[in-house]
Amino acid sequence: MLIVLSLALTVVGVREGDTGPLHTVRGMFQTVTTPVRYVGAAVSAPIRGVSNIFGNLTADSATLSDLQAENEQLKAEVTRLTEYEDQANTLSDLLQLRSTYSLNSTAARVIAQSTDSWTSTITIDKGSSSGLAVGMPATSSTGVIGQVSECGPTTATVRLVTDENSGVSAMVQSSRAQGQLVGSADGALRLTLVRADQQVNVGDTVITSGLGGVYPKGLPIGTVSNVTKSSGAMYYDITVEPLASADTLEEVLVITSLSSDQQASADDQSAANAQDMTASSATADAQAGRASTDASASADTSGAATGSSDGTSGN
Repeated sequence: MLIVLSLALTVVGVREGDTGPLHTVRGMFQTVTTPVRYVGAAVSAPIRGVSNIFGNLTADSATLSDLQAENEQLKAEVTRLTEYEDQANTLSDLLQLRSTYSLNSTAARVIAQSTDSWTSTITIDKGSSSGLAVGMPATSSTGVIGQVSECGPTTATVRLVTDENSGVSAMVQSSRAQGQLVGSADGALRLTLVRADQQVNVGDTVITSGLGGVYPKGLPIGTVSNVTKSSGAMYYDITVEPLASADTLEEVLVITSLSSDQQASADDQSAANAQDMTASSATADAQAGRASTDASASADTSGAATGSSDGTSGN
């Protein structure tokens, strides 16, 4: 009888569609019994947990060993995929940099870093056989890192901008104040020859100026971390925090050639020359002022000596 009743209700439910009285009664019943189902699920959850624990405890050693091996395999797979993702992101950033600045460049992988305390260099896995040559600049996806200083057939050495023998023509992006970015033995990066009458603030971005024809104009290098001016000094003491860290370098771009629009324009060169002339003029004025002061002091001393002599004669 129950089977016949179930079949009859099933047939009626199918024939009446979703809006019939049978579906309405079933919806009301589900609504009424929903709290009961929630209570039943809450009560049975701890029982299911205990059952799972008991099942794990009673599992044989072969099953547990298989599960452990599968877990280790999945961890290794996640690590490998994460590494691939990081490499893909780095390469994507390099391609974006190349596209943004229209760079003619070759990608290379960092295979070694300098191990002494006197030089700041890295070694890359590309050399003259890949079109590289001494003097070519190198950059990471975040900023300029240095310049090729030695080049073999399959490897090359890049001297980093923080090396004390490194120098880059640079300028403050906001005020266009130009100077020379130099490294130091302690690894600090300093922007020199920036006149004290120009605008430089902490947090300003420092970029390549393009002067000298080595680095493309406009590549980011770092940010100003400290600006000081000694009393009577004509130039700022500026410390720059590089954007690229040698400790995290894995992939770099070596810029193989520059186009005409990537080099400093005639206006840039004129501005640099005017800055140098202003600095030279200020230096000459300062020297002339010191000479005049020294002459006045000498005259005053001479007059005082003469007066003293006259007084002595009078007496």
